[in-house]
Amino acid sequence: MIIEKILILKGPNVWSIRRSNLIQMRLNLEELEEFPTNKINGFYERIIQLIPSLYTHRCSEGVEGGFFTRVKEGTWMGHVIEHIALEIQTLAGMFTGFGRTRSTSIKGVYNVVFNYVDEEAGKNAAEFAVEIAQALINGDTIEIQPYIDKLHTIYEKNKLGPSTQSIVDAAEARHIPWRRLNKESSFIYFGQGIHQKFIQATITCQTSYHGVQLAGDKDRTKQLLNQYHIPIPKGGVAITGEEVYDLVKQLGFPLVIKPLNGNQGKGATVNICDLEDVDNAFLQAKEYGNEVIVERYIEGKDYRIMVVNHKVVALAEREPAHIVGDGVHTINQLIQFENTNPLRGEGHINFLTKLLIDDDLLQMLSKQKYDLESIPLENEKVILKSTCNLSTGGTSTNVTSIVHPSTILMAEKISRIIGLDVCGIDVIAHDISLPFTHGNGAVLEVNAAPGFRMHTHPAHGEPIDIGKSVIDYLYPQNIPTNIPIIAVTGTNGKTTTTRLIAHILQQSGKQIGYTTTDGIYLNKLLLERGDTTGPRSARKVLQDPMTEIAVLETARGGILREGIGFKECQIGVLTNIEEDHLGLNDINTLEDLARVKSVVLDTIQPNGWAIINAENAISMKISKKLSCHSAYFISNPQSELIPEFIKRGEKFSFIQDDIVCIYTGQKIIKIIPVQDVPITYGGKAQFMIQNMLAAALACYLLPSEIGQIKQGLETFQPGVEQTPGRLNIFEINDFKLLVDYAHNPSGYLAIQSFIESFQCNRKIGIISGIGDRRDQDIVQCASIAAQMFDYIIIRQEHHLRGRSEKEITSLLLKGIQQVNPNMPVKLISDEVEALKYALQIAEKGDFVIALSDEITNVIQCIKRQFNGEINIV
Repeated sequence: MIIEKILILKGPNVWSIRRSNLIQMRLNLEELEEFPTNKINGFYERIIQLIPSLYTHRCSEGVEGGFFTRVKEGTWMGHVIEHIALEIQTLAGMFTGFGRTRSTSIKGVYNVVFNYVDEEAGKNAAEFAVEIAQALINGDTIEIQPYIDKLHTIYEKNKLGPSTQSIVDAAEARHIPWRRLNKESSFIYFGQGIHQKFIQATITCQTSYHGVQLAGDKDRTKQLLNQYHIPIPKGGVAITGEEVYDLVKQLGFPLVIKPLNGNQGKGATVNICDLEDVDNAFLQAKEYGNEVIVERYIEGKDYRIMVVNHKVVALAEREPAHIVGDGVHTINQLIQFENTNPLRGEGHINFLTKLLIDDDLLQMLSKQKYDLESIPLENEKVILKSTCNLSTGGTSTNVTSIVHPSTILMAEKISRIIGLDVCGIDVIAHDISLPFTHGNGAVLEVNAAPGFRMHTHPAHGEPIDIGKSVIDYLYPQNIPTNIPIIAVTGTNGKTTTTRLIAHILQQSGKQIGYTTTDGIYLNKLLLERGDTTGPRSARKVLQDPMTEIAVLETARGGILREGIGFKECQIGVLTNIEEDHLGLNDINTLEDLARVKSVVLDTIQPNGWAIINAENAISMKISKKLSCHSAYFISNPQSELIPEFIKRGEKFSFIQDDIVCIYTGQKIIKIIPVQDVPITYGGKAQFMIQNMLAAALACYLLPSEIGQIKQGLETFQPGVEQTPGRLNIFEINDFKLLVDYAHNPSGYLAIQSFIESFQCNRKIGIISGIGDRRDQDIVQCASIAAQMFDYIIIRQEHHLRGRSEKEITSLLLKGIQQVNPNMPVKLISDEVEALKYALQIAEKGDFVIALSDEITNVIQCIKRQFNGEINIV
């Protein structure tokens, strides 16, 4: 078997709209195509023995054991690999379940598709699954656990911490898009465009910098709280040992010594009762900072109050790390047993932290007259840590329901005093159901960036969704999180339609981000040059904090390569579906191409609109399967569809009496005469009329005002600035030059129809063949060229895309000769030289038509040839 390619899909795709994160592996089974599993001796028995948990896979049988039934009866290896990849991820803690394996047009080659939780782990799962399957085929000795362990290690390394994940989960529950700055970071962006907000761990973009600084200085925090009559333990700050002893004399025992700017219980020692412990505690605290706090130890239970947006949302009682004896095992053994708890992990990556044997643990055991080899009695609790922090292995109990109302008010007051929108307040109290009066308790410290684990996954009591509280604070109900998105797809006309929509919307004064085949723009500012019609470019527009509306040209290549860069849109425009790029990436028919393009329309919100070319038959087939609203555009004023649509009450744009109109289902709205829309070239460019109608209807349904649409249509000037490579016409001396991006048969036919309206002597055409197109497509383009030109110059593309120059030229000549064996043809490989030659031989009244995708090179060549003396028509 050979893995030919692995794609990582990150958005709605041809396999699933809802399941965005998929691995697509193109797998060549080679000779195994002739050997389904029932023809491989012992395969069934070996896979059951190696991965018995595959029994839970129902497969097409619909019952547990269904997959094993398929293996026994005979299934192909791609299907087996799909299930192995899913199961080893699940066994590694990443719960997956969706998979598809489909054959391609090439015998023995399959697309194996399955979902992933972690991108890196998913890719590895694909490769591991092939290795495992090959070993099972060969009958090699193999263990499954090392593969699972590797995937688990990757997952633990890359996954978000529990607190951050809880906020992300809450965002997903409200369908708020999010993205991670990088796979190592807890820096998360939510929303789109101007509505974006962010967090880092549990600090929000609205958290006060001064509040964070103040909370980090525990002494200043205590001083401030004391001014507001908040009960705090008595104490002070020390730098030297002498200062510590002075404070000990003033305060007496028991004491707490901790770093001034510490967190998570690091360097803290509590319940200090003698001078020897003072010295040890001082040295331990100094490891985390030059200044330490010495304060009275308050007897009572340890609590954490969680405040979000100055409202108490949870309260947990914390208990220090401990084990419970069984009368048989040593403390050391019991610690190791507890660390196998799947809820415990290193640091903060899991809901509980593993128990670490350190000096603090050994000292705590010593105080209880134990060591690591002691065997505690059955049901005897042995305290292991001096602090109750979860980061040192502690556990929690939800006690939110019993807290006294005055304590809630005190905590909310503290959050405002310190100036923190999200904070954790540590308190000690004898009874949390009573007020903090008459010595019942005290506030120990206030924490910025508090952990949520003790509330979201308490050891006892109901969990509280703190993440939801944070998301509801950042995005109160009815506050927008996403910006409007108009996605434009189709075979021809995408770029012009995208640019025209963006231009119309700019009339409102809003910032419009849009992607095209020539770059990413914010209004008219070019942010990035190149073909930017894929998902990564779409995400860049949606991530720009200035973008108020996004208009995204969405091409087939990006959809197949990575999926779509957004989960849903308000408007989807389908310009047309014509033969182009067939024979590539398993897209062999118009139906295959339609399946790819329809992914865009399937992302439209249920109350959104699909804008469909009513005169394109295959586009209309797609419209019948959509779950959103549909509206249509019709460029032929005589079309029989117009009265039919009016009768049905459809919404559509059309031409009536040479005026651009929109029928709303009730009335006809007249917008502008076709003659006044420059992009239509006085109504001569039929395909530009289609683009205009699609754009006008999309803007109307967004919605936009009719006056804004009219203004946009009449001010959108065709040319190298607004529509580079789309019907760019120049007057040079006494002849005309047209530059266009046409590159498929339908595009050639559109150019042929357009230039028929021009009176000229000769029509000189510059054409080329695209190497990754089918033979028949190259031949057909050349045949159309032979019908519309009087003289043809054949050039070559910059990239031959897998073919030789001789092969492409031969196909072009074949197409020309099928139509006109006597057609004069000149072969000039270099595009610039070909253009120079055409301009040299052009005479008065001639029309030179250069079909090119390198508009910048063409314009520069023209300017050099004629010293910049050219006029744009």
